[in-house]
Amino acid sequence: MTGRVLELWTAPSAAAPMLRSSSADAVAGVGLAGDRYALGGGTWASYPQQEKQVTLIDADEVAAVAAEVGVPLAPGLTRRNLVTRGIALPSLVGRYFTVGEVLLFGTKRCPPCTHLERLTGWKLVKALAARGGVNAAVFVGGTVGEGDVVRLVSDDEAAALGAPVGADRPVPRIVALPD
Repeated sequence: MTGRVLELWTAPSAAAPMLRSSSADAVAGVGLAGDRYALGGGTWASYPQQEKQVTLIDADEVAAVAAEVGVPLAPGLTRRNLVTRGIALPSLVGRYFTVGEVLLFGTKRCPPCTHLERLTGWKLVKALAARGGVNAAVFVGGTVGEGDVVRLVSDDEAAALGAPVGADRPVPRIVALPD
């Protein structure tokens, strides 16, 4: 199962507009260089570090929500870092995967919060609840960029890249989504 990164977004601070880039440095244990969470200043900065390093959302889910709600919701407005297509993002939770040369671990699903509604002025929480993407932690850094392939990797492959497996393997947080 593989997908592809279509867009890459970061913001320098909690409520700052998202800025699109063609690539960014992913720093192990930190996130995307220049992004609010890597800088320690995101809205959810008090949450566990692994849960906010990188966020991913599916472009087709964003388009579906925009049509459903009747607003011009573009992927960059969702405040997620990587916009993907072709891979079921919920399947990444609890698994290692690569984006280009970067090794990530899916830490949890990422339903939106009312902060997104405050910034956009649109009622999006309910429509995006099960389509808000996923959070991931960076285990092996490198450059990530638009066009990169997103693919699941085995624990053996992750271990060969230096990631913890077995009893030291990270544990995802299960987020209950509304029905």
